[in-house]
Amino acid sequence: MLSEQRQRMILQILEEKKSITVAELTEMMDISESTARRDITLLDKAGKLVKVFGGAVLAEKENVYQSAEPTVAQKNEVNQEEKRRIARYAASLIRPQDFVYIDAGTTTGYMLEYIEEADATYVTNAVAHAQHLAARGMRVLLVGGTLKHSTEAVIGTTAVLMLKEYHFSVGFFGTNGVSRKAGFTTPDANEALVKKTALEQCKKVYMLCDHSKFHVVSSVTFASITAATILTDERMEEYREAAEIVLCR
Repeated sequence: MLSEQRQRMILQILEEKKSITVAELTEMMDISESTARRDITLLDKAGKLVKVFGGAVLAEKENVYQSAEPTVAQKNEVNQEEKRRIARYAASLIRPQDFVYIDAGTTTGYMLEYIEEADATYVTNAVAHAQHLAARGMRVLLVGGTLKHSTEAVIGTTAVLMLKEYHFSVGFFGTNGVSRKAGFTTPDANEALVKKTALEQCKKVYMLCDHSKFHVVSSVTFASITAATILTDERMEEYREAAEIVLCR
């Protein structure tokens, strides 16, 4: 079999299976391990798949670039069930005595309905989040600064300086996009700086991210894809080797 034919077959198998091991290729195509590895390496260099330890996964889809920032109302209208599933799991991770950061955003906002841990302290840069938690009798600190109307997030120099003084045991963040190369991204540079600063002050970081955020790149990167454990609703095989991902059911 010619190398071009083998490589086409490998890509066809990947389209169906999303991931493949060298051992599986040798059995399915009746070729040697060295041939399978060589073909995987060539296809990886051509950008047609992603070479991983022991095999390959489907190449990342072409990224969608977005610079516009939807309003909170617009975000609330999409993927509600998926966001609730992720939020419910995220809320279950909070432990007694935790010092928790909750980022502004709609998915983190859904967390508030499921948070039960009263023996923790919560810090947020979202006015609505703070009000909700305070109304339930939780200990809440609201980050000071400039209120951004479209996302209802507090941003600016005051917020950044305040966050640098804190040391969170755990943080929960939202993102507009996730990409293997660009990492976690958001449209606004000021909001990105607040996210970046808060994230760096967290011992453990979780990114709440439904499936629609993958393969999306927004204007500003605030963290690499390895900086957080991703909580999502759908298995993303092509990201499996690039990031720690938890599927929320």
